[in-house]
Amino acid sequence: MSQMQIRDVIHGSISVDSHELPVIDSKYFQRLRQIRQVGFAESSFPSATHNRFIHSLGAMETATQAFDAVFRNTETHSETILSASKKERFRQTLRLAALLHDIGHGPLSHTTEFSMPDIKELRLPAALNSLLKGKPRKATHEDYTLKMILDSGLTPLIQKAGLTHGVTPVHVAALIEPRLPVTDDFFIEGIDFRPILAQLISSEIDADRMDYLRRDSLYTGVSYGQFDFNWLLSNLTYHSWNGKCYLSLQHRALYAFEDFLISRFHMFLMVYFHHKSVVYDEMLAQYFSSKDCNYRLPTDIEEYCEHDDAHLYAHLAKSQNEWARRIFLKRPYQILIELHSGIPATKTARTEQELLLNKIKEALKIKGVHYLEVTSISELSKYFRKPADPIFVRYDNYYSTSSFIPLEQCTDLFQRYGEKRSITRLYVAPENIAACRELSPHLPLNY
Repeated sequence: MSQMQIRDVIHGSISVDSHELPVIDSKYFQRLRQIRQVGFAESSFPSATHNRFIHSLGAMETATQAFDAVFRNTETHSETILSASKKERFRQTLRLAALLHDIGHGPLSHTTEFSMPDIKELRLPAALNSLLKGKPRKATHEDYTLKMILDSGLTPLIQKAGLTHGVTPVHVAALIEPRLPVTDDFFIEGIDFRPILAQLISSEIDADRMDYLRRDSLYTGVSYGQFDFNWLLSNLTYHSWNGKCYLSLQHRALYAFEDFLISRFHMFLMVYFHHKSVVYDEMLAQYFSSKDCNYRLPTDIEEYCEHDDAHLYAHLAKSQNEWARRIFLKRPYQILIELHSGIPATKTARTEQELLLNKIKEALKIKGVHYLEVTSISELSKYFRKPADPIFVRYDNYYSTSSFIPLEQCTDLFQRYGEKRSITRLYVAPENIAACRELSPHLPLNY
């Protein structure tokens, strides 16, 4: 099987098989070149201009490395044996799923999900009816991803890419959307391997997070997203339980895993929730909710492929809407006050801050000054808040036997960081910032 090499700043060299090239070269995937990985973060971190295209390739490479690490000893593992043919089939399915996991992102990544249509208008395949739940809701980039994989001009390209190993678009989508029914025994060899493959796509230790944390940290110029990637990766393994195969971690890498979780937590608080990125997101949301806004993301996938960052900015450039003009001319509202939950440490001090916040909001109303109030919420993990496939920690003893213990029983990090963190900010127009600063000597300086 012939391969080509793609040079990458994170992985060095990413190998791409010849049968995967038509998928990568398609307009559906090439569109990701024009979509920023971290939305408006460039306003705060000027070098953060990397895109979803290279992140998706990086996720595929990370998923491949993780798969090879997990199943490197399957021939001698005491629990189960994965045949060479099935191993190659699962590896190919995982690579395609990781490659395409973000293909449905709208312009500026998560930022434009405000303008997505109702999910029913997207006309997802009947197999995905379980996503509708009978209730109206806006479509998400995940919905567009599934639509592209299962019902677009990309679908036959995926079919052809997986032909050698019997991989279909449904099998690829099944690793991205756990609720998608699979009617054949594709993932079965004695036990069900779908859970662990899906965990490598989306879980507390997935390829997506392992790539974007390292990549976003590098391009933003911060160190928060750094973690011991090689050690964490090399200690991944698997555990078969109740007829299914799940992701497992050697106990010696438990501290590396904890560091990985904290790195992600801090990246959200310090980078993804930076006050400048947040206010641009909010101004775009204000524009999308304006009566004179005529920007909508289409439901037709072929037309959707034409909507990227440049298309959005071209639209904003033509609009006379105040919010659109501020975004395009880089004249955002500026931060007036910022309040962090849990900081200061004492309840009395936090109460005083909240009173100050309310006092300033009331003063702004009296002055007739328009303001934006935005609260950004982050948490260490959703692992215990929603149903999820379990992750195990493997402990080996001196007698060459192993025990597998659920992850939540092996670390108290989830309890210590169990409380959500929130950052509440008030923003006002730059022309009002000087007059508003007299409201309190404790207001932060804009930076």
